[in-house]
Amino acid sequence: MARIFDVIEYANEMSDEIVHRFPETGIGDFRIGSQVIVRESQSAVFFRDGNALDVFKAGRHTIATANIPKLIDWIGRAFNDRTPFPAEVYFVSRKEFANKKWGTPQPIIVRNPGMGLGVALLQGFGSYSFQVKDPQQFVTQIVGAQHAYRTSDIEERLRTMLLSKLQDTLGETAAKNSVPEMIGLTEEIGAAVRAKAKEDFEAIGLTLKTFYIGNLKPSEKSAQELRDMGMLDMQTYTQLQAADSMRDAAQNEGGGAGLTAGIGAGMGIGNIMGQALQSGYQGGSSGGGAGTMPDIMTPAEAAKVMKVTEDDILAAIKDKSLKAKKVGKAYRISKDNLEAFMNS
Repeated sequence: MARIFDVIEYANEMSDEIVHRFPETGIGDFRIGSQVIVRESQSAVFFRDGNALDVFKAGRHTIATANIPKLIDWIGRAFNDRTPFPAEVYFVSRKEFANKKWGTPQPIIVRNPGMGLGVALLQGFGSYSFQVKDPQQFVTQIVGAQHAYRTSDIEERLRTMLLSKLQDTLGETAAKNSVPEMIGLTEEIGAAVRAKAKEDFEAIGLTLKTFYIGNLKPSEKSAQELRDMGMLDMQTYTQLQAADSMRDAAQNEGGGAGLTAGIGAGMGIGNIMGQALQSGYQGGSSGGGAGTMPDIMTPAEAAKVMKVTEDDILAAIKDKSLKAKKVGKAYRISKDNLEAFMNS
């Protein structure tokens, strides 16, 4: 026979627990007249057969048909209101769960017209906090029959919701502001994310208390990483690699930083690209003297001119952005076609 509980309480600070079920396993037998003790930072939700009977706020409560009217459906007066009845109690923490972290696992793409590539990749991180607003709704929709539900069980879902709203907000903000201006609008962007996420949080019984952007900056993705993401076509990729090579050569032992933060914000890339494309062929090769470009080149020789790999040249030939003549199983590229590709 199940144990009959005359006192129902959960004396725990619930530092990382949002919900705790009582009893943890099975069904509890409670008695009309039993005491329910709810802490200041808790609410208690009674369930029977999957139905919510009532929600108790902080304080000491006595189970009676007067404060849980639905009990009268199951308990008859023939038992003098002293019969045990099976039910579960879910203690729900009502405190604010603060300093939860969020970050962008992948850069967020926004339009950046008039600068560099016309797009920017932004990354950010910060913190947020939330609180249970509707205990019954949260237990019913999210927790189910689990004996304990912790913040770690829902954080991934909340971060996904927030990043979705952040992406929308950044897209809207980029329509009216440049990337440097957006970086200075973190407070306004954070407020917009809170407003956008409000309904989604309330739909599962929560409220988003705060959302802070600790840092918002251009991504440090390289040209190769951008290409792998599908952000760059072959032509733009080779142009940017040429720009990197020019800058690295100029820095000598200073070390080439590559296309780091500059590519993210699209700042100054237009000038660097222009210098790279006007530089011409700087190394010697068969069929031409030093400092000149041969009239006909193999893919390997064209790769030297472009300062890229032979595979990159072959990829450009296959996607038809670089014109080449196939002779047998080999390709030959004219000087005119390579110059047209570099300057297109």
